[in-house]
Amino acid sequence: MGSQNKLLLEFKGRPLVTHVVETILAARPGEVIVVLGYEAERVRSVLRDHPVAFVLNNRFSEGMTTSIHAGVRAAREDTIGYMICLADLPLIESWEFEELVKVFHRANRADERHIIVPYHDRQRGNPVMFPVHYKQAILSQQGSTGCRGLIEQNRELVVEVEMETNHVLVDVDTPSEWSLVQQPVEKLRRGPRPGP
Repeated sequence: MGSQNKLLLEFKGRPLVTHVVETILAARPGEVIVVLGYEAERVRSVLRDHPVAFVLNNRFSEGMTTSIHAGVRAAREDTIGYMICLADLPLIESWEFEELVKVFHRANRADERHIIVPYHDRQRGNPVMFPVHYKQAILSQQGSTGCRGLIEQNRELVVEVEMETNHVLVDVDTPSEWSLVQQPVEKLRRGPRPGP
């Protein structure tokens, strides 16, 4: 996105990160931790009135994995799992987060090792949900690709959730992608590449 901080661009009348956090909060997932990195204080300032916890990742320039580590380390001891939400997926709605949480609880009752992964049109999207069983494995992940390797290593335990919309696929990394998400939803076809 060049010199712009995409999380502070206006989306539906408020900063993108505010929109995403409010959508997550509306789904009532439990504790919400915002991992700060680039321009941390600017991002914190637009979320200061929201019921979230903040953790600073000083290693954010090394890639998303370090932010996942920071969030997992900051989670409460009694957590049962982690929903890794990216702040640049503007189209996901609260009911979609709620659906993934329901699937997580149902799968977790059957086997505490199940990983929840949303799909649309055979493409993997975000957010991914890991039970606390994987805490140490998550913290052991290296590189910049998040937990993609952990998903691949545990394919037999992945619960694929087919989503009704492509919202779990549409992220914003470039000006052209940002322009696309400004259009009415009916004009959207398939989102950009899915994340980890």
